[in-house]
Amino acid sequence: MSDVLLCYCRAGFEPELAAELGERAAHAGIAGYARAERGAGYVEFFAEQASALARALPFAALIFARQKLLRLAELRGLDPGDRIAPILEALLAAPAPRAAAPRHGEVWVEHPDTDAAKPLAGLARSFGNALRPALRKAGLLSAHDDPRLPRLHVLLLAGDRLLLAESRVEDSAPWPLGVPRLRMHPEAPSRSALKLEEALLTLLDDGERTRLLRDGLRAADLGAAPGGWTWVLVRNGLHVTAIDNGPLRQHLLDSGRVDHLRADGFRWQPKAPLDWMVCDMVEQPRRVAERMATWLREGWCRQAIFNLKLPMKKRWEETRLCLDLFAQQAQRPLRIRARQLYHDREEITVFAAPPR
Repeated sequence: MSDVLLCYCRAGFEPELAAELGERAAHAGIAGYARAERGAGYVEFFAEQASALARALPFAALIFARQKLLRLAELRGLDPGDRIAPILEALLAAPAPRAAAPRHGEVWVEHPDTDAAKPLAGLARSFGNALRPALRKAGLLSAHDDPRLPRLHVLLLAGDRLLLAESRVEDSAPWPLGVPRLRMHPEAPSRSALKLEEALLTLLDDGERTRLLRDGLRAADLGAAPGGWTWVLVRNGLHVTAIDNGPLRQHLLDSGRVDHLRADGFRWQPKAPLDWMVCDMVEQPRRVAERMATWLREGWCRQAIFNLKLPMKKRWEETRLCLDLFAQQAQRPLRIRARQLYHDREEITVFAAPPR
């Protein structure tokens, strides 16, 4: 029986994730095929070596995946009066990597992040509360959350259907459904602030955030108005040159950490090298990729975060082309990480920095 890699994604981007998984699997020399339904919020990739594929495709390298799991079983036709017994039976029948119990350090009961699946949210919460003690009694779940053990995921697809899967804590997103729950701050000039906050949380590790986001560093925000990304940088202690012909929120200017220059973000360049450049301009993705590469190639900034707005068709192909174009034209070694964030829409967010 084939193993199955299970990945969550933004609803509507299942074809892009399926194409990404298929191409990356082929590059790893692993044969397989994707099964995806547009709007489902997840993709299954069937392969004879899904475990090897999971090792060859670290979660941090995936762009359109919010979460990466290995599927254990699919259960259909469940009796709403007793969903727990079939789950215990399936888990006890599944091959275990080692004889010692428990097998899992924690359990998340989830549902796809889609409008159609939202009614399952209440069931997910109540069922999780009932399932945990049953798993512990069966010796399948540790008494307390244990990050050394795989995490069990129960993905509810309907009242009588679910998927069982597991993830390694070090190779998966640390939030249910892979979605960090961020709140809009009342002083944030726009909701775009959430995109940069999520990017800093998702694309940088703890050490990088401490080292690269500290008081006294200098940054440029290209296409800054009304100031959402500038506001996030200022909150992290940076001094920001905000480039935009449009206005910024007055409280940003009053902070003493923002210089507003009315100029074209595609033409302006700093007089001295900066620590950061960020960019959320609405423009053709290839043009943005080329301009971002110029910033890194010319040494105008040390690291950057920028968005690439994707077309309606062939989005995986455009993503790959733009990232390759950026890497080639930067003409220097870079760490490049890209992800379609929860707060992104028809776009991906890219982080680029010199090698460590």
